Amino acid sequence: MILEGLVTTTDADGRPHLAPMGPRVSADFSRLVLRPFPTSQTGRNLLVHGEGVFHITDDAALIARSAAGLLTEVPSTTEASNIRGFVLADCCRSYEFVVRSADTSNERFKLDAEVVAARTHRDFVGFNRARHALLEAAILATRFHMISESELDAEFQKLGTIISKTGDDAELAAMTELRDAHVRFRAAGARP
Repeated sequence: MILEGLVTTTDADGRPHLAPMGPRVSADFSRLVLRPFPTSQTGRNLLVHGEGVFHITDDAALIARSAAGLLTEVPSTTEASNIRGFVLADCCRSYEFVVRSADTSNERFKLDAEVVAARTHRDFVGFNRARHALLEAAILATRFHMISESELDAEFQKLGTIISKTGDDAELAAMTELRDAHVRFRAAGARP
């Protein structure tokens, strides 16, 4: 199954880097298959350092802001227990992993990783329709360069309606930020 969450990796200076990611997760959560783009900082970090942490969170706004590159800094972290890495302080579950093999021959890297430590930090509150819609909008934000403007506009309209009907202030603000990021992307003249 593919499970949406956040991944922390370590950059060349030893600082945490945060990115949204939907790895394929084995049924027993012992293995992950991550597929970052070669141009992504996460992909580059994992090829060099080979360790990271996958986080399950119910903070859809954090996932959305991370997807659109709107975070100015990584939220509070603690040191990982079994790898050189970082665990988000406010997550539901964390899975520390080590990359065991890397295939860099395709459009996206395929990194097979073994989970070496798993922890439950707090209960998962869950998602309402707004949070599901915000996750979909966040995924779109990582693909501005791949999807036509008309398709993005239509999807943002549909998802925005759901969020405005069922979301709280955090989801509404995050959706506004995603829309603004799309406008900036469009103004920069980048087209799929």
